[in-house]
Amino acid sequence: MAGLTERLDPVRWMGVPMAACMAGTLLFAAPIRVFGLRLPEPVFAMVVVFAWAVLRPTILAPLLLLVLGLFDDLVWGGRVGLWGLGLLVAYGFVLVTRNMMSGQGRPMMWVWWAATLSVCMGSIYLTVRLLTGNAPDLLAVGGQWLPTVLLYPLAERLIAQFEDADPRFR
Repeated sequence: MAGLTERLDPVRWMGVPMAACMAGTLLFAAPIRVFGLRLPEPVFAMVVVFAWAVLRPTILAPLLLLVLGLFDDLVWGGRVGLWGLGLLVAYGFVLVTRNMMSGQGRPMMWVWWAATLSVCMGSIYLTVRLLTGNAPDLLAVGGQWLPTVLLYPLAERLIAQFEDADPRFR
């Protein structure tokens, strides 16, 4: 039984992936240019949004997503609370649709990942448009959406790592 409690440790399930998302964000936000172009800014926090909601939703996840959103806002210089809102909307979307996801294959889960990302970025896009009266540049939004869609294997790996950890489903 000691092995099961170790695998269910919230620090391993939530803390380590959250720190990895923060490190990835800082790494890609560094002022590095490759062939004169900046590195893309994928939303690494979407990995934990998707994995936490698909596998084992908890009451702690929304609080940690607000912290991740605030971190992203501060790193990218955006309005405070904007990414927190987007991450929470995406988390809610996955929670509402997670029953439909069960038993789906990898390609369909990747489509669901892209839909979740679209809901997140769409909510942020609409919020910015309502608050400022100006629409954000769709090319810039797409430039952030595409690299983030390619992060799905990270979310899949996180889900696979912990999907057998909950003894209630054995």
